[in-house]
Amino acid sequence: MSHEDKMGQTDLVLDGHIELAVALADIARQILASALDTVLAVEVKPDRSLVTRIDVEIERQMRGLITARFPGHGIIGEEAGTENAGASHVWVLDPLDGTAQFIAGMPVYGTLISLAIDGVPALGMIDIPAIDARWIGAAGRRTTKNGRLVEARCCDALSSAILTNSNQDYLPPDGRPILDALREKTGARIYGGASLNYGLLAEGRTDIALDGGQKVHDFAPFRPIVEGAGGIVTDWEGRPLTLESPGTLLGAGDPARHREALAIIAQCRAEASMP
Repeated sequence: MSHEDKMGQTDLVLDGHIELAVALADIARQILASALDTVLAVEVKPDRSLVTRIDVEIERQMRGLITARFPGHGIIGEEAGTENAGASHVWVLDPLDGTAQFIAGMPVYGTLISLAIDGVPALGMIDIPAIDARWIGAAGRRTTKNGRLVEARCCDALSSAILTNSNQDYLPPDGRPILDALREKTGARIYGGASLNYGLLAEGRTDIALDGGQKVHDFAPFRPIVEGAGGIVTDWEGRPLTLESPGTLLGAGDPARHREALAIIAQCRAEASMP
């Protein structure tokens, strides 16, 4: 098989994966739309996050479709855990990212879908149905929003940057000083956007995203989406995100601003470790 044939075959496989991700997001949108005006029973999980029957039902249907299409693939889901984790291809699902926001009627809830290959997120989707926004990123391809190419923006200085943070409550103990330091250096701050923040970062609407205390289903889609738009997202050590990442996130549209923010994080941690 020629190199061109191999590349074409790879593209066809990726197209099939993207097609499935779209079908999974469509399942979530349909179920969420049917529950918008419903009063839902809410349970508090051990980590103090919230779950409803909607989260569980979306994931159940998503898992069923993945298993039907790709029975050899693994799945990591927020609600039903992990199956076939040793597979080379593992789908990572957050059926309802922002359950509290959904319950409260705030339109930043959505669905996160990722496909990791050998532990590295290679395909990602952020779907925010309330604003009809769907970002898709895939390794080797440009990121799109609703089918349109998007691009992260350059930022001349941190002093003009827009910083986002999804929820300060999730930051680790050393996270508050880091957030405070970035507050002082940046031009504007926006809080509470959940996964929407990373779609907006890829779209060139914001500049820096800082989060902590995230689980793999919370962040797996962000790497292919942000990188496919020309940005960068890592952990707080500057390491690219994998399924094993610790859940500290630093995203930036401009790699130079990312380096500056990483230096601030390192300085804050060094000062915290001093006797």
